[in-house]
Amino acid sequence: MFDSLADRIREDEHNEENSTTRAIRWVVTALIAVLLFGGLYYGVRMLG
Repeated sequence: MFDSLADRIREDEHNEENSTTRAIRWVVTALIAVLLFGGLYYGVRMLG
C-alpha cells in the first residue's frame, strides 16, 4: 500500500525533467504573469 522511501526516490529520479524543459516552463510562467499584471495595470489606468 505504501511505497518505501527508496522506491519513491528512484521513481522521482527516473521522472526528472531536464534543465531546458524547466527553463522554458519558468519563462512561460513569467511571461504569462507579466502579461496578466500588465493588462490589469493598463485596464486600471484606462479607467482612471
